[in-house]
Formats: sequence, C-alpha cells, structure tokens
Amino acid sequence: MHSELNLFLILSFSLITLISPGPATLAITATSMGQSRKHGLVLASGISTGSIIWNVSAALGLGAIMAANPVFVDFFRYFGSAYLLYLAYKSLRSALNPSKAKTQDVKPASFKTTYLKGLALHLTNPKAILFFTALYAIGVPADATFTDLAIVVFCVAAQAALVMHIYAYIFSIPKVVNVYIKLKRWFETVFAVAFGFAGVKILLSDMV
Repeated sequence: MHSELNLFLILSFSLITLISPGPATLAITATSMGQSRKHGLVLASGISTGSIIWNVSAALGLGAIMAANPVFVDFFRYFGSAYLLYLAYKSLRSALNPSKAKTQDVKPASFKTTYLKGLALHLTNPKAILFFTALYAIGVPADATFTDLAIVVFCVAAQAALVMHIYAYIFSIPKVVNVYIKLKRWFETVFAVAFGFAGVKILLSDMV
C-alpha cells in the first residue's frame, strides 16, 4: 500500500528553518541594505540555486550518502566555516573603518560576483546537507513515487526562493536602508559577530 505524502509537514518544517536567522538571511540582509535591492535579489537567487542543488541531491539519495560519510561533511564544514569567518572579517573591517567602507561602497560587486557569493554560501553550508536529508527522511515515505519526489523538490524550492527574495525586498525598502545608513557601523558590528559566531559554531559542532 502506497503511503501518503505529508506535504504540509514538509513545508512547515522547511519554512521554520528558512525564517530562522542564519548565514543566508544575514547575508541577504547585509547585501540588500548595504548595496541595493537588485544585489540582494541576485544574492537570494544564488542562495536559492544552492538550495535547489542540495534539494535535488537529497531527493536522489545523495544527501543521505554524504551525511553518512564524515569526510564529506567535514569538507563542507571547514570550507563553510572559513567562508563565514571571511564575511565576519569583511563586516568587522567595515565597522572599524567607516570612511574606507564608504569609498568601497561606491563601486559595489558585480551581479555575477554577488550571485556566486550566494551560491557558494549555501553550497558550503554543511547544515544544508543535513537539513535536506532530515527533510526527506521525516516527510517523504520510503515508497514515494518519482512524482511525489518531484512535487517535494518543486514545492520546497519555490518556498525557499520566495522566502529568500522576500527578505531581499523587505531589507531594501528605503526607510530600512536609511536606518542602516545612519547606524551602519553598528549593523556591520552585529553582522561581524553573527557571521563569526555561525562560522565558529559550524567549525566546532559535532555534526555527524
């Protein structure tokens, strides 16, 4: 007998994870307020692409295979942690050198660089592997059909893209940006601490 797909449980679990503060939402917030709405949306697109890659991998069973092999998780953990610490360093440097940061902000990163930054941020996040592995283990029955898997992949991908792009839009609203400009130094300090904390936490956590 074919088990019923619990799509509501899957999307609820996914939504809770998406709206929780993390490296992706922090990066989108910082980019949208510090550069422009377009850059925030492009970064969100890069993160969404990374999410789709892990999503499809988990649906094909690759996520479980990687999660079961510590060497793979450790590889992404080290690279992901290093990348987050690099973002922390950039935010801290901006906070400590506001005059230099203003000069640098005149020429923002290209859209290609911004997109690749978002993609790299999500692909090097080892928790993404474990999240999607858990997602399919909890909500998708073992006897799920190809159609069931396709529905989950599409719905979760659409939900992630929508949430990430909403974040980019909200934090690029002029009033929000004006507050950021006035309190830029403090925002950058918060971003530096948050990115640094996330990087160290991923590096030191026992994830397997």
